[in-house]
Amino acid sequence: MAIEVEKKFRLTPAQRESIPLRLTAIGATLRGEEFEENTLFGGEALEHGHSVLRLRRVGESALLTYKERLPTSSQVKHQREDETRVSDPAALELILEALGFTPVLVYEKRRTTWILGKAEILIDELPFGLFMEIEASEREISEVERKLEIKGLKAEHATYPQLAMKHGKRVSDLIEARFQE
Repeated sequence: MAIEVEKKFRLTPAQRESIPLRLTAIGATLRGEEFEENTLFGGEALEHGHSVLRLRRVGESALLTYKERLPTSSQVKHQREDETRVSDPAALELILEALGFTPVLVYEKRRTTWILGKAEILIDELPFGLFMEIEASEREISEVERKLEIKGLKAEHATYPQLAMKHGKRVSDLIEARFQE
């Protein structure tokens, strides 16, 4: 069982523009950019608000992820995260539905990934806003925050699924947060 440790920030457009410049200046390495489609499933085996089953499609590949939020009073969230690569996402979706899991939420994301030491810095654009996540140990997260020297960063406590539920549009039994084409 892996434990994911991360802190999320809501960004202004100006912060979104300045962070890549600052990351370059402090020696971070750009890993790449990608477009994601995330489908969350509901089912009796999942505890609403505490656990998530997600199928993330990126191009032709996909990841199936189970997440379970661990209790903490910190702005840094800790959660169990188990995931595996999926070679046939359409077949997996049929299997999940046969097991009683149904799609309840879809959200899209444009993600840019940077690496600085052991920290992964993710700059995300979603249909409902701009965000940055820092994934590392709590000490390393604090160190990256200090090195970035970005004034006015606001921690975001809501998860992307919670935000997508709030800002998405209902289409039948599914809530969708998609970019306008």
